[in-house]
Amino acid sequence: MNTEVKEKKVSKRLKARRSELNISQNELARKSGLERKTINRIENGHFSPSLRTLFMLCSAMKVKPSDMLKDI
Repeated sequence: MNTEVKEKKVSKRLKARRSELNISQNELARKSGLERKTINRIENGHFSPSLRTLFMLCSAMKVKPSDMLKDI
């Protein structure tokens, strides 16, 4: 599996988790300390999150980073 495919899987998982929690990108931005624009770019596959950003998002959504990266 190439890197681009892996990045898209992470993006989809992050978006799916946010949807499960029924929170908006604005709410996730507030909880994580990130810009809404950054979250949008990650979820739409235009930007690959750094580990720091991934940890911030996971912490805000109460999910382990390893769960987002599982089987990738």
